[in-house]
Amino acid sequence: MTGTTAPRKGGRWIERWDPEDEVFWRETGERVARRNLLYSVLSEHIGFSVWSLWSVMVLFMGPAYGIDPAGKFFLIATATAVGALVRIPYTFAVARFGGRNWTVVSALLLLAPTVAALVVMEPGTSYGTFLAVAALTGVGGGNFASSMTNINAFFPLRKKGWALGLNAGGGNIGVPVVQLAALLVIGTAGAGHPRLLLAVYVPLIVAAAALALVRMDNLAPVRSDVGAVRDAARDPHTWIMAFLYIGTFGSFIGYGFAFGLVLQTQFGRTPLQAASLTFIGPLLGSLVRPVGGALADRLGGARITLAAFVAMAVATSVVILASVRESLPVFLVGFVALFALSGLGNGSTYKMIPGIFQAKALAQGLGAEEAAARGRRLSGAAMGLIGAVGALGGLGINLVFREAFSRSGSGTAAFVTFLGFYAVCCAVTWAVYLRRPATASVTGPQASAKPQLTSV
Repeated sequence: MTGTTAPRKGGRWIERWDPEDEVFWRETGERVARRNLLYSVLSEHIGFSVWSLWSVMVLFMGPAYGIDPAGKFFLIATATAVGALVRIPYTFAVARFGGRNWTVVSALLLLAPTVAALVVMEPGTSYGTFLAVAALTGVGGGNFASSMTNINAFFPLRKKGWALGLNAGGGNIGVPVVQLAALLVIGTAGAGHPRLLLAVYVPLIVAAAALALVRMDNLAPVRSDVGAVRDAARDPHTWIMAFLYIGTFGSFIGYGFAFGLVLQTQFGRTPLQAASLTFIGPLLGSLVRPVGGALADRLGGARITLAAFVAMAVATSVVILASVRESLPVFLVGFVALFALSGLGNGSTYKMIPGIFQAKALAQGLGAEEAAARGRRLSGAAMGLIGAVGALGGLGINLVFREAFSRSGSGTAAFVTFLGFYAVCCAVTWAVYLRRPATASVTGPQASAKPQLTSV
């Protein structure tokens, strides 16, 4: 993705981009990259708010809507599933249309689910209609994949943990922001006025698209590369990291969507009481994501990821104890800790991705510049696949909650399932990235003397 390419006409296209060149980065690259990061964060932030709309719409859906808790969990799960699946085409849209151009289009697409919800959000609307509108909000989940792929191309490897963490954290914070906005509406106008919340987002979406249009850039060296997608899909580390991302981001988005409904269903909180608590966890998880990326830059992504999973297992044990004893204060402490730790792991896992591919390239005998180029090429393609699979973890969490509550009226069984999964994530992280060197995954006569993945 470096070097000079044939000029592309129209729009704001940058023909040469080489962030690993320190002179280029100091004189030109850093300023441009930071500007694009700012407006990428804004668009992704609103995308996350739209994607998580139904985590708060269900708080407005009282008995007059005629939908039981299992039905509400399925609405949330539908939004999660579609958001995960559209991440794959959104990733490749950056290379096809340009990062700036696709940011504009993807922002405008957010109008469809927002306006649709504005029209149908009232008692008497059929469940099928609600399901279709919830599915539309999935386009907000796609924004994450295209935004991360775009920003990954702008920054050098030594800055990726910080940049990707900030980009993702700024986007993730859209979840608690929409929950706080819902709290404001419920606390002032009451739970019967969900359209007030939806109406606020329409001008914000238009503003995000307009700012991206006039302030962001396309990188001409980022081309559609089917070969990169094929190579990334064939590399086992893509799927190992996707599995780990289920544990971090899948937890964050799954818990973020389900938290308010769990409080209502298991602890009998009113919509206002639930809304006053749900934003805390996602807010902390979003704010700590850049910290996870920065720590990974300094200490190694695998070490931070393993520490996050161990701590998540401990926090889940606290939640299980609180659930059995029906202690809301202890439950809140454990659940909020889960959010913060998942955010830390989100930042560290995404830092690992470009580092893994660059380390493998070095282990295969490529020079530093070639290895950096290959790392950017493959990590950009892998991020779409990893992000999609990771988001499907949120779907899994909501479906497990739905099953647990439909069977027992409690989420205890669901949390026991999650505890077992975090234990497996700990084992995988240690076995693949901390116990074994890269040479275990790299073939060839040059492998034994090359860098190890323990540095990622």
